[in-house]
Amino acid sequence: VQLQASGGGLVQAGGSLRLSCAASGSPLSRYAMGWWRQAPGKEREFVAAISWTGSNTYYPDSVKGRFTISRDNGKNTVYLQMNSLKPEDTAVYYCAAAAWNVRSYYLSSEYEYWGQGTQVTVSS
Repeated sequence: VQLQASGGGLVQAGGSLRLSCAASGSPLSRYAMGWWRQAPGKEREFVAAISWTGSNTYYPDSVKGRFTISRDNGKNTVYLQMNSLKPEDTAVYYCAAAAWNVRSYYLSSEYEYWGQGTQVTVSS
């Protein structure tokens, strides 16, 4: 599966952005999906994940209540709605696909396919 992330940009603190991840080459419904981010000089960080059915979602405490992951398997697309953005959310955001029976949503090594990333910059 090929993944194409989009929707990044420059926003002021407190603002919102919605990222999209479009899949091609294979039905998205076969995969659990996640969003990760990486800021300069930092390790890649888990942001959100959603099960292949869409019935379960997972977030770290740093974004819980502000970010929402969703999926539309009919459109082969996963979304990340980001509200109340903070300067510390600035990073390149990546979408990634894992097997439908992924063992852990929180491990980057579980994700087999990665998109190219989209830059999110939050100004203070």
